[in-house]
Amino acid sequence: MPLRYLTIDFNSFFASVEQQERPELRGKPVGIVPVMAETTGCIAVSLEAKKLGLTRNARVAEARKQCPGIVIVEARPELYIQYHRKLAAIVHSIHPTWKIQSIDEVTCKFFNETTTRAQAEKIARDIKAKISREVGPFLRSSIGIAPTWLLAKVASDMEKPDGLVVLEDADVPGKLLRLEIDDISGIGPNMALRLRAEGIDTIEKLYAADIKLFRGLWRGIVGERMWRLLHGEDVDFPQEESKQLGHGAVLPPDKRNHLDALATLHRLLQKAAMRLRHSGRYATGMQVSVEYIGEGIHWSDELQLTETQDTLKLTQALNQLWMRRPKKFERHKPVRIGVQLTGLIDLKMHTPDLFEQQAEQAHDKLFKAVDHLNKVLGKNSVYFGGAHGATKDAPMRIAFTRIPKPELEEIDRRYEGRVNSKKEFTDPEPEVW
Repeated sequence: MPLRYLTIDFNSFFASVEQQERPELRGKPVGIVPVMAETTGCIAVSLEAKKLGLTRNARVAEARKQCPGIVIVEARPELYIQYHRKLAAIVHSIHPTWKIQSIDEVTCKFFNETTTRAQAEKIARDIKAKISREVGPFLRSSIGIAPTWLLAKVASDMEKPDGLVVLEDADVPGKLLRLEIDDISGIGPNMALRLRAEGIDTIEKLYAADIKLFRGLWRGIVGERMWRLLHGEDVDFPQEESKQLGHGAVLPPDKRNHLDALATLHRLLQKAAMRLRHSGRYATGMQVSVEYIGEGIHWSDELQLTETQDTLKLTQALNQLWMRRPKKFERHKPVRIGVQLTGLIDLKMHTPDLFEQQAEQAHDKLFKAVDHLNKVLGKNSVYFGGAHGATKDAPMRIAFTRIPKPELEEIDRRYEGRVNSKKEFTDPEPEVW
């Protein structure tokens, strides 16, 4: 099989951007956090911190013990998006981009099937050199080259930092045998459990399994595509549009009370409603989730809706769910909150309510005006009263499949969330809270 794909994975992306921007951080262990609090977790750590054994999601207090001298930095998502756009443009200038996989990962495709290993490696080195020259030497990347995009992704993770790995036909599965099965993108925790239940606990056994078993484990055509991609066949892998859309946030210490939690939920909901309208979809359900300080203290509830993108109706639904919380949670402090709009349907599938058409049309005009004012005049120019006092507490998030557009969302210096390095290819997943 010819070499067809090249994947660039930017190493410790958020922390590397901060080190490029701030010379005083270079050479030091750095942890990136959503809010400045000892109880929060690191959403990213620098290469220096990784060498000391620190991993993403470690609590700040634990990180300080493990990495004496670590510098804790509050995340700046708008800056990371700016760097992402610069880097993507540079990659595209060397070779056309096939797909933006995430904020720290880009894939190119060699449409000329006679591309040699030497030519592919030269493209990779040219990309690295131009990034170092035009963006900065601290934006290091690991690059994988292979016959399929899945194998290129695997190759990009095999040698970090600043690696370059080529997988040709003769290298597969030999060069992969040292990996764990869940090092393969598309095999998440649930799928790994299914595979191990079938006795497949090594890469060798994974490659020995037949296509029929893959179809059964992945419950359909997805399994067949995974098998073919792993065996070097270039097949399409269409990703279904998610049926959920939402936002989450970690509350800063001074906002960990029920009044501020509700106000922030309203702000998150208003952001989600704006995205919903921009995507041309309607929601048929809502889920609200709250985690409290303490081991395993959690509340969530959901509500079915008549299909809507009306912020006023969604606000009423949120208030209704909030009122349904059991009283036992009132004595606990909320720390992490989220709201999801579920059961999304396309505009073409929307059937207007016969008895509310006039009101719906009037509200549509209102929300278009509100969305336009916020785009033109800037963040929080117009908002609904439920979010009063929380306009700075609904931070921009960067999820695996969605890089926020500052043109659509307010820019806030707080960030809550994580970029997944892997995604299990089963049903579409909601954005990570």
